Amino acid sequence: MYTPKHYKNEDLASVKEFIKANSFGILVNQVDGKPWATHIPMELDTDADGNEALVTHIAKANPQWRHFTETDEVLCIFNGPHSYVSSSWYADEEVPTWNYIAVHVYGRIRILSEDEVLASMHRLVDKYEKDSKHPISLHEMSPKTLAQIRGVVGFKILITDIQATYKLSQGREHDHSKIISELKDRDAGARAIAVEMEKKT
Repeated sequence: MYTPKHYKNEDLASVKEFIKANSFGILVNQVDGKPWATHIPMELDTDADGNEALVTHIAKANPQWRHFTETDEVLCIFNGPHSYVSSSWYADEEVPTWNYIAVHVYGRIRILSEDEVLASMHRLVDKYEKDSKHPISLHEMSPKTLAQIRGVVGFKILITDIQATYKLSQGREHDHSKIISELKDRDAGARAIAVEMEKKT
């Protein structure tokens, strides 16, 4: 990912927290010589050997998994908030721009066993059900329902590289108070960018 030096976030701890909070991402590899992308939740985890990995699954009907190899790297894209930034908010004339947060994770795939897939699904459901009014648990589901696991392929992506771009009007610090004020009057994405900018001031 092209990232000018002043937009790079090399604080891996904060980047990993971002991945956990924005875990619905895009998995990209090559299928028949063309880029193929699937939108899926990918949970950051540490395996029994202490290796950090993204754990996920896709439908067996999706041909993407048939092109997984243990030697080829895949790309996982995680998007955060973003917003248009009007140059009318600047003290001096300049072109408008866009502020955003994006993280690219590269890694190699290892297919999971059926038991490992089921365990990962328990963790996934438990994580996202905890704030539900009436949380469900896979433990309460019948064997017939849980048999649907046979329709997916589970895998983990052993991380080889993480690249993070946090474009937050760096270099225009003198305009930050005005930019933040204007962003707070716009949509949810703009307000989230304002919060991220405030963390840097």
